[in-house]
Amino acid sequence: MTYKFEIMTQEQAEDIAFNWHYDGEYSFYDMEADKEDLDEFIDPEKRGDLKYAVINNDELIGFFSVNAVEDKTCDIGVGMRPDLTGRGKGLDFLKAGLEFVIKEYKPAKITLSVATFNQRAIKVYRKLGFNDINTFMQDTNGSTFEFLKMEYEC
Repeated sequence: MTYKFEIMTQEQAEDIAFNWHYDGEYSFYDMEADKEDLDEFIDPEKRGDLKYAVINNDELIGFFSVNAVEDKTCDIGVGMRPDLTGRGKGLDFLKAGLEFVIKEYKPAKITLSVATFNQRAIKVYRKLGFNDINTFMQDTNGSTFEFLKMEYEC
């Protein structure tokens, strides 16, 4: 697959925020599940140029958010369109995203945080070379959840 990364438009942000709904426990990732995350995602000023739409065959299939932090580290957030999840497409999607981040930002390492119940994603991250750093509790979506911080050496 060929993936194109472009700065997210308002229309794309609203499509993701209001139309992408995940099944079962993965509804945790619905943008509307956390008002603070939703506000940041749909507000063009808060979103800035740190969120990228991922396009394949002229279709919006996912997004990457990239935050450069200290020590040449980029912290990423990843989302794939709900109808594409659980179908073995995550590895190629994430690999393309890592290549994009490395080319554009030239980090020494890339970090991400994932809810520990999401073993499907954790398996993909580990397969691509992410290592577990630590777990932590975070208030989100009206409760407190355990997350795993992971790191990829570029």
